[in-house]
Amino acid sequence: MPVHSRLTTTVSAEGHIVLPRTILRSLGWHPGTKLAFEKVPEGVLLKPAQVLEETSPSEVFGMLKWTGEPKALEEMEAGILAKAKHRHDGD
Repeated sequence: MPVHSRLTTTVSAEGHIVLPRTILRSLGWHPGTKLAFEKVPEGVLLKPAQVLEETSPSEVFGMLKWTGEPKALEEMEAGILAKAKHRHDGD
């Protein structure tokens, strides 16, 4: 983008900045979008924040230990169905 057509903003006394509406629209960012800042050699990179930190299966496998007897698939399905009905019925 040529220098004369670059969009600019100003940092307020409180440290706030306002992003140009055309930039927000082009990125699909709406009010409430969480953003992450990353310091890079050219300045600051602004990007949508990840809702959850990235993990690998090996990092989370076995996090919720079960000390009882193993459950049969039918028992697990019955438990899930019972909980879903409870939530749906509001009991």
